[in-house]
Amino acid sequence: MALKIYWTDFSKGELRLIFDYYNEKASLKIARKLVLELTQEVIKLQNQPYTGQKEELLIGKVQEFRYLVHRNYKIIYWVNTQKNRIEITDVFDTRQNPVKIESNI
Repeated sequence: MALKIYWTDFSKGELRLIFDYYNEKASLKIARKLVLELTQEVIKLQNQPYTGQKEELLIGKVQEFRYLVHRNYKIIYWVNTQKNRIEITDVFDTRQNPVKIESNI
């Protein structure tokens, strides 16, 4: 059975920031395309939730955080087996200081 995808408010906000940035700096078409690509990448997790690598910077957390990489972004998530869903917690721009990942979770 496929797991559901759940985007936290924070991760939705990050997607919105990405969209707004590319909409302003590039074009509406490019912004839409990138956000669509990111959301489609996540859909792959429904049937293979443990595909992503473990996020080393979040090892000490209660949840086992994993990530997928798409272009310059890490899509950080964990598998919530109690609620039968994949929780997307962050869409992190890898061009930033990696230590910022911890402060977002």
